[in-house]
Order: sequence, then structure tokens, then C-alpha cells
Amino acid sequence: MAMLGEPWATSRYDLRVSQSPDAPDVDQLDDSSGGYGWVHSYETGSTVDGPGVRVTVFMNGCFLRCMYCHNPDTWHLRDGTRVSIERAELALAGYATALRSMGGGLTISGGEPLVQAAFTRRLFSAAKRLGLHTALDTSGFLGVRADDEYLENVDLVLLDIKSWEPGTYRKVTRQDLQPTIAFAERLARLNKPVWVRFVLVPGLTDAPANVEGLARFIAPMGNVEWVEVLPFHQMGSFKWKAIGLRYKLEGTEPPTSDLHNRVLEQFRAAGCRAR
Repeated sequence: MAMLGEPWATSRYDLRVSQSPDAPDVDQLDDSSGGYGWVHSYETGSTVDGPGVRVTVFMNGCFLRCMYCHNPDTWHLRDGTRVSIERAELALAGYATALRSMGGGLTISGGEPLVQAAFTRRLFSAAKRLGLHTALDTSGFLGVRADDEYLENVDLVLLDIKSWEPGTYRKVTRQDLQPTIAFAERLARLNKPVWVRFVLVPGLTDAPANVEGLARFIAPMGNVEWVEVLPFHQMGSFKWKAIGLRYKLEGTEPPTSDLHNRVLEQFRAAGCRAR
């Protein structure tokens, strides 16, 4: 039996993680109608979460526990703010004219938007009624929750594939790679536009064989418009400390420009559009 004082038992967050990934939150996820959602925050004026200028909504709740997560405060539903769908739609409508004029739209990120699939389904539907472009920023781990009707209101999927090598994927996320691969293959069959995102962490995800495998998997998919190689950074590390978690990548440096370029060239050499 583990003793109090051991690393995993020092935080209420870690105690939740040591159980089924988000089991303690399920009792608060009892609204299958999507009438309300647990929202961490939203950001206006984003230019990196899809085309044009966007409103990005960050949902609470995630099954993954990525080592480099810069928003660990989004992991649990109960840490968010309970927002009605009517209030969220009204707020979005207030930005709609400006978003349309700037070629942007709505991106729902997290956390993981598919933890609260009923709420995000309704918010995407509202965005389409307002004539907005829509983007789903997801790990794909819960891709089965996005049925074809859900995806009809999603114009672009920002699919985070953390690693190609299953052991590395589990080390990074504490979950299995296969659900994400299955979702990527389904999006390809649907010809749904995708931007694949790959976080480059020196000493963790940068192995040439890991990058090569992912590049060869993506390259034949005609629906993948871009591969975005995102350099690891330390900007979220303070949050881990603030909520009592041990941040295991504290000594890890961002990738050098040489490493970044090497990985970009690996994707390009396989036939991907990478940036």
C-alpha cells in the first residue's frame, strides 16, 4: 500500500489521475443534452488555431496527462466555470460579424473538447448557423464521440498526434496511441480537412524513427493540409507547481533551430506540407 508522502499521493490532482482518468468528474457530466458546459476560458483574436482571426474556447476535462501540458488546470471539469449553451451562443454571436470579416471563426480546444461532446456539438452547430468557420482542436483519443453528424459542423480538425511510437505516446500521455490513429484514419476516409500538430520535445519525441514513422503515416492522407511542428516550451510549467504537481520536464530545453529544421525536413521529405 502506498504511503502518504509518496510523490503520487501529495496532490488531489494526482490522486484523481491515479484512478480511472476522469472518473471523479463523471458525476458532473450528467447533461447529455449539452445544455451547459464546464469552460476554462476563451480567447479572442487568436491567429494560430485555424485560418483567420478566431475565438478559441478552452473546455475543461481531459483524459490525457501530457508531460508538457501547458494547461493542467483544464484537466478536470470541476475546475471550470459552468456556462449555459444559451450564454455561450450569445457571446459567440457578439463576435460573429468581426470574425466573418477577418476570415476566421470558432475553435474549440481544451482540455479536450470531446469530453463534453454534447455541449461542444451544440456550440459548433450554433457557429455554423452564424456563418462561421469551425475548428476542433483534439488529441483524437475520444474521436469515437465525434460521430459523422458532429463532424458535419466541423470544418477543420487540429489533430494532436503526440508520438508515432506507442511506448513514447504512453510515456507522454499515459494513454494508448491507437484511438488517435483510428480517428486520423476515419478523418481521411471522410476527407475532412486536418492540420496535424506534433510537439517536438528534445529527448522525448525527437527520435528520427519516431518522426519518420509519423511522417510516413500522414503523407498519403490527402485530407491533411498541414503538419505543424510545435517547439516545446516551458511557459506552462508554473501552473504545475501552483497546483501541486511535479513537472518532470523542468530541465528540458526548447529544441534548437537545427533540430526543428531536421524534423520539418523529415516531414517534407516524406511528402507532407510542414511548417
